[in-house]
Amino acid sequence: MSNVLQAEAPATAETKGGLVAYLTVDGALAAAEFYKKAFGAEIAAQQPADDQGRTMHVHLYVNGSSLMLSDFFPEHGQPKVAPQGFSLVLIARDIHAEYQRAVDAGCEAVMPVQQMFWGDLYGGLRDPYGINWGMNQSVK
Repeated sequence: MSNVLQAEAPATAETKGGLVAYLTVDGALAAAEFYKKAFGAEIAAQQPADDQGRTMHVHLYVNGSSLMLSDFFPEHGQPKVAPQGFSLVLIARDIHAEYQRAVDAGCEAVMPVQQMFWGDLYGGLRDPYGINWGMNQSVK
């Protein structure tokens, strides 16, 4: 395991926001590093990886909110499954630059940024972990 993925971080951190998404992905520590590049995330806290390279908890700050990650632990009732039926939406300040940063980091462009029927700018992405992301910027 890379030393970059074992960065020093506290085990716990203050939770930001009133509703927190908790994603289970294959490679939570690597996903945290990816989200730093793609979305400007900050690792606020993390548990160390086990002897199989899995971690039970990574706490990120993304765009002023908390996002939490874990690896799959089939032996604890968390079997590996593909993400489905949800997306995460980032409220952007500079949607074109933020969208491009995510694509440059390795996100798949699913829907190019465009003005939507509700009046805002919106674009869709899929990250390498199969998570769908939206970006929205008010034009008011």
